[in-house]
Amino acid sequence: MLHDPNRIYIFDTTLRDGEQVPGCQLTTSEKVEIALRLEALGVDVIEAGFPISSPGDFESVVALSKAVKEPVICALTRANTKDIDAAVESLKYAKRPRIHTGIGSSDMHIKYKFNSTREDILQRGVDAVKYAKRFVEDIEFYAEDAGRADIEFLAQMVEAVIAAGATVVNIPDTNGYCLPDQYGAKIKFLMDNVKNIDQAIISVHCHNDLGLATANTIAGIQNGARQAECTINGIGERAGNTSLEEVAMVLKTHQTLNKYTNINSRHFYEISGMVSRMMRMPVQPNKAIVGKNAFAHSSGIHQDGVLKHRENYEIINPEDVGIDSSEIILTARSGRHALKHHLERLGYVIDKINLDDVYERFLVVADSKKEIKDDDLLALMSGEGSERNYKDGVTVKLLQVMCGDPLLPTSIVRLDINGKLKEAVSSGNGPVDATIKAINSIIEKDSIEIKDFHIDAIHGGSHDVSKVNMRLKYDNKHYNGYGFSTDIVAASANAYLDAVNKFI
Repeated sequence: MLHDPNRIYIFDTTLRDGEQVPGCQLTTSEKVEIALRLEALGVDVIEAGFPISSPGDFESVVALSKAVKEPVICALTRANTKDIDAAVESLKYAKRPRIHTGIGSSDMHIKYKFNSTREDILQRGVDAVKYAKRFVEDIEFYAEDAGRADIEFLAQMVEAVIAAGATVVNIPDTNGYCLPDQYGAKIKFLMDNVKNIDQAIISVHCHNDLGLATANTIAGIQNGARQAECTINGIGERAGNTSLEEVAMVLKTHQTLNKYTNINSRHFYEISGMVSRMMRMPVQPNKAIVGKNAFAHSSGIHQDGVLKHRENYEIINPEDVGIDSSEIILTARSGRHALKHHLERLGYVIDKINLDDVYERFLVVADSKKEIKDDDLLALMSGEGSERNYKDGVTVKLLQVMCGDPLLPTSIVRLDINGKLKEAVSSGNGPVDATIKAINSIIEKDSIEIKDFHIDAIHGGSHDVSKVNMRLKYDNKHYNGYGFSTDIVAASANAYLDAVNKFI
């Protein structure tokens, strides 16, 4: 792993550190399923568990060792022989095993956690590496709470464990304490002052207690670290760990860093959703890269800018992280450009529409609702008041239907066509058929074919509103129309004319 100084290895600890979140425990089968997705994502190392901690964790490491082919499978231990023996046994089926052992490095931990001395802690760390090295070639050592450790002692520890056989040395900011410049300087000091530093990879493992995990990780990489320890969605104890997707996209976006990973970022959205569901840990909407709002725009100014040129307000292409496209959210703050975008997406021809009138009616609806959905727009375009939507539109001014057994279904229809009222009476094999025939006799378009006719009930109170979707064929082209009403016949007439207005 020492051949390319620009390659950053991704160490994923979703299944170990991430799973320590209360309520987020996984079954072995769930861990295997996530591990296979991590493999497809392109992670280099999967930390599968802490084998000595429970039979379930032990079995999970065994199962992942059998299931995963490409990534290194890593098992966590403390610096003692029992932990290491359990890790060795759990990794016996791994194609590329790694033992991750270590001990506290800060005076805080040495005094209050271990009630020990620097000399004793240093020796215990070296002994653990040497013991693990008897069984597994790839040994990673973690200097816990390195973020608060004395830098001279930390350098001494790093040099000693590398000499003992460590292939990777992890410098954790265990409590998320460091500022980026402090953490970067710590990594640089080690790179400049540890004599045998070239014999191991320096790894960064940062927590997010102050919201600086990703910033600290990038600072570490900028100063010589070549492995980043992360979790999907940034999950982990307390405020979480460094987010894998954030690190990968920072390196991908900032090409001047001259660093790269083997991560296929197009899998991010899918695996983020999987981890969120399985761990019952919702992703906050404004989470970078994979949050619901990461590529959503509701401000009118931003919507206008992103519709004119995506990069005005997006530095990442949504498709690069597995999202089909940006989302333009319609609210009362949206402008005409955003409304036009959604109307065109729904099949409306803007040149035929009185956009200013539609926008004024849209604002009235938007003021009463937090967010405007497609059905709201369709109702706006085909329901009450829709006669103002089209420059040369056709609207229903009167609809009266007579039907029943043994009456022949008959419909009286009066339409407004460019300000002129025209009326017709037709019969059919049902009230909707009779209404459509009456409309056709007025607009004199006999070649219109109904290719699809679908009715849905929208539940919203004591009176259900019917939504009718019609697909018409005219002049070898297809047009969709939508109609809304508590009356199915009226909804059908509105849907038919909604489609007709797109071509007449």
